[in-house]
Amino acid sequence: MNRRESAALINSLTAGVVPRIGLRHIAVGRQAEVNAFLQDLATVEAGGAAFRFVCGQYGSGKSFLLQMIRNNAMERSFVVMDADLSPERRLTGTKGQGLATYRELMQHLSTRVRPEGGALESILQKWIAGVQAETAEAEKLQPGDPALVDAVGRRIANVLSSLAEMAYGFAFSTVLDAYWRGLKTGDDRLKQAALRWLRGEYATKTDARRDLPVDSIIDDQNWYEFLKLFALFACKAGFQGLLVFLDEGVNLFKIANKQARDSNYEKVLTIFNDVMQGKARSIGVFMSGTPQCVYDERRGLFSYEALRSRLADHRFSAKGFTDYTGPVIRLNRLSNEEIYLLLERLCELHGAHYSYSCALGQEQLTAFMDAALARLGADQMLTPREVTRDFLGLLNILHQNPDASFEALLAAQKPEPETPPEDGGDDLFAEFDL
Repeated sequence: MNRRESAALINSLTAGVVPRIGLRHIAVGRQAEVNAFLQDLATVEAGGAAFRFVCGQYGSGKSFLLQMIRNNAMERSFVVMDADLSPERRLTGTKGQGLATYRELMQHLSTRVRPEGGALESILQKWIAGVQAETAEAEKLQPGDPALVDAVGRRIANVLSSLAEMAYGFAFSTVLDAYWRGLKTGDDRLKQAALRWLRGEYATKTDARRDLPVDSIIDDQNWYEFLKLFALFACKAGFQGLLVFLDEGVNLFKIANKQARDSNYEKVLTIFNDVMQGKARSIGVFMSGTPQCVYDERRGLFSYEALRSRLADHRFSAKGFTDYTGPVIRLNRLSNEEIYLLLERLCELHGAHYSYSCALGQEQLTAFMDAALARLGADQMLTPREVTRDFLGLLNILHQNPDASFEALLAAQKPEPETPPEDGGDDLFAEFDL
């Protein structure tokens, strides 16, 4: 573990947010869930499509799991994009909230060589370089040969013609051709116009038509169609496919207006149907949200009958058994053994970052875990976020105060038992009203 990774892990976990790097050092459990996602990646690699909705309480590890899959997918040569939904970023809306989500996704477009985002231009250049190499080999031409440019142009036209057959494919292929022509002639204005169009930054068709030979733009209604086109293009550029991660799906549940909420659920249904019916290719869409966001029949996904009938468990689902082939993956609480392993790894992480040897042994880690599990409702509601924040806070105090005692700090957090009133004293429940 290098210093950059340990710093990102310590800072993020202490603040209760998910780090974007170094996750493999602290990942525990969730083997069945990870295997389900790996099956989805294999499906997308084979030209299929996948849809998953990760469901769990706040702090249960939804974002952590999606981020871990995202990092793994980049290592397997996928193009990935991610965005957090919010009141300003939804799947559709009257004020461009859907387009805002698309722009956020394109901003976080990432590959193995550009894991921090902003990979759009590098993907385009990789595609063109690949076409040039294939053309030079097939035509027996040298890199400086003038005939190579024309041959590359013809091959690019053949590639783009297959995309032009899809919905909005002609506009998409026209913009890609404009980027190629800008690169070939050194016209930076044309290149930047093509990148602006692909990022969804043109507000009107008139503005786009002034810079590019297109009669459409990416807007709030059609942005998902362009994601499907980009997935196919990513495969032609030498990648395995496109994976889209949408976190904080609870923001769809929070939409107060029923009509607006149903419009967003209709978009979820469209994506789900495209994936399950085989209309979409080489794309995976993974969302996350709370159980209330999914199962609430008044405002959740289950309030939309078409989604409820598709996402509901089948009749043979039973307590204690989980079917990980379904579209909804519910995250259960980590087992006691997994919590203990997490504490061990946090000890190693803290010691490695601050260059000391963590002295907490099995007895202390077990005592901390017992104290956490003793809290009311912890058997069902204890989350990795709570455990991680509390334990790193304890390690910080011990490291910064050498005189502090682990046992004393742990004992100070135990609630003091209530003492019954003496005879004639005030009743404990004197001010309690039913």
